[in-house]
Amino acid sequence: MAAVVNQDICIGCGACVGVCPVGAIALNDEGKAAVDPDVCISCGACVGVCPVGAITLE
Repeated sequence: MAAVVNQDICIGCGACVGVCPVGAIALNDEGKAAVDPDVCISCGACVGVCPVGAITLE
């Protein structure tokens, strides 16, 4: 169960990038957050810091 970013909602603020303890999140070419599911440990830290609720654990 990895974090998933809703690209339609993401504003590209980068808050999730800085809080991810394993570096699984980066901003993509469109300037929005993208999660590497192979690295994500499903800790949920990113979910809590997203100001627009664009990240969920699925």
